[in-house]
Amino acid sequence: MTASSGRQAYLDRVRGLAVLIMIEAHVLDAWTRMPDRSTHAFGWAMVLGGFGAPMFLFLAGVSLALSAESKLRKTGDLRAAWAAVQKRGWQVFGLAFLFRLQAYILTAGYSAMSLLKVDILNIMGPAIAFAAMAGRLAQRKVNRAMLFAALAVFTSMVTPIVRTTPLLDWLPDPIEWYFRPTPGRTNFTLFPWCGFVFAGAAVGEVVDAMSRAGRRAVVSQLALGAVSILIAWLGYRASFLPTIYSPPSEFWTSSPTFFLLRVGLIALLLPLAFFWDRAPWRGIASRWSPIEELGKASLFVYWIHVEMVYGFISRPLRRSLSFDAAVAADVLFSAFLLGLVLLRNRFWSSI
Repeated sequence: MTASSGRQAYLDRVRGLAVLIMIEAHVLDAWTRMPDRSTHAFGWAMVLGGFGAPMFLFLAGVSLALSAESKLRKTGDLRAAWAAVQKRGWQVFGLAFLFRLQAYILTAGYSAMSLLKVDILNIMGPAIAFAAMAGRLAQRKVNRAMLFAALAVFTSMVTPIVRTTPLLDWLPDPIEWYFRPTPGRTNFTLFPWCGFVFAGAAVGEVVDAMSRAGRRAVVSQLALGAVSILIAWLGYRASFLPTIYSPPSEFWTSSPTFFLLRVGLIALLLPLAFFWDRAPWRGIASRWSPIEELGKASLFVYWIHVEMVYGFISRPLRRSLSFDAAVAADVLFSAFLLGLVLLRNRFWSSI
């Protein structure tokens, strides 16, 4: 725990890692020239970059569970605790449209329909709200964890069906974008991306219990690590089995096996970060960490960097750098964003 805010520092470090992966994905996607985009190095970089969004959604689920449980302990009011989290979810949903409005104003050539584009905040907000609605249905922590896990599995399992069913064909395009990927309009859909929030909420209930487990926290983190590896292994092994869907699901997009694999790998980062904080060579646990700073300011970094990477500011760099140059640019740009975070922190601490 950080001394000043009571936050669990290792979670902020995992979130900071997600920030760095997000920046890497966007910088390499926007600035790498076309000939280098067919290399193996670029392909693997994009595979790594693909973990940024699910990490953010998963950690949002962890945070919503920790927030609700904290409010519940303070007030004893189950409905009020989860209602506060539900309100926060709808606030994030509102921020999604404010973010699109900013892009519309700053970038020439955007159509009015771009205001309805579905991005990660459009999914994160409703997912937080839906998880909060489910959270107040269960009185006991273990029941809430099981409910969240069941919702995550359900969301992943129905994704291939939602992607192909004709029952949704009648929906207006801006609504259908929340259910099916549409080039230029959305890469994010409620299915399966909401599932990462639900999975994170299930793990968040476990993390909340571990944070008050005292000496048993180490054993609990080891157990979480073992379960995470098992989930990832099951997802990997299941990917070789014949599909149960017709038409078949796509492994890299709609497959429940890839969902399980990613959930397992992302959940494994939590115990790894927990034990890294307590490694003998680390010294004092409260030592300043740039990754932790990025994690605490994740929404701020997301908000400012997307326009910098894809907007008019960086237009001369668009698809113009070699892969090696784009990697160097990613490192420099990440350092620049860290500097902005530190300046923001100093400004707020001075007023």
